[in-house]
Amino acid sequence: MIRVATREALRASVAEARRKGHRIGFVPTMGYLHEGHLSLIDEARTRADTVVISVFVNPLQFGPQEDLARYPRDLERDAQLVAARGGDILFAPSVEEMYPHGNAAVVVTAPGLADRLCGAFRPGHFQGVLTVVAKLFHLVTPDIAVFGRKDFQQYVLIRRMAADLDFPVEVVAAPIVRDVDGLALSSRNVYLSAAEREDALLLSRSLRAADAEFRAGFTEAARLIAKARATLAAGRTVSLQYVELVDTSSLDAVSQARAGDVLAVAAIVGSTRLIDNIALHDDAQE
Repeated sequence: MIRVATREALRASVAEARRKGHRIGFVPTMGYLHEGHLSLIDEARTRADTVVISVFVNPLQFGPQEDLARYPRDLERDAQLVAARGGDILFAPSVEEMYPHGNAAVVVTAPGLADRLCGAFRPGHFQGVLTVVAKLFHLVTPDIAVFGRKDFQQYVLIRRMAADLDFPVEVVAAPIVRDVDGLALSSRNVYLSAAEREDALLLSRSLRAADAEFRAGFTEAARLIAKARATLAAGRTVSLQYVELVDTSSLDAVSQARAGDVLAVAAIVGSTRLIDNIALHDDAQE
């Protein structure tokens, strides 16, 4: 594995792979890698000859009251995991390398799509995500980029950005990876106490409960959402932000559920914000 920290070195490494005729896959991360991230590397490997992984905690996507300073970091551990998983190029830049002039004066926005769901609770978050991903797409020039389905709104926004701005990259969503107890893997899970982790399990349980209602023939969005909310209400440390049933392309709320529509949830468990989602009646997603 090649490890680089500058844009110049990254471009040189990618150019060398291109000279060999390689197809480039890309997995952008904020590090503190877990099996969910590593599964994205596996997916990229099936579709590309050279796989680039970035590790960068992007300050643009954190609000002033969010956890930028304490976001978990362990670059040496990440490098070992990437190498063991067969990653070819690890790009781990500093903030100064990515934003040499300070915070970007030119940013990427997506009015409408970015202001709902998580965007309603994290103003400016997706502007930061889209801006850094656009920069990384320019630097890596991937043929394919793989994102986790757990961050479903992020995936939809990046896919739309790539289409609208004509990035020559295929944007792929890989399935959610869960722990044995059903909790969706997240770098932020390390913040949870034992009691909070028990409550965090209610997110996935609420989604499965609503999906069971749909499979039983109930299609009213209000009923499915109410089922999920009732399950979440059992959590002592759970502060619900939203449960919404949305169309997978527009993120518009739907009133009558169809197979494949996404039920998404966000909640603060203790002091940790967690998200999860399920595509209704989709046996291939787990």
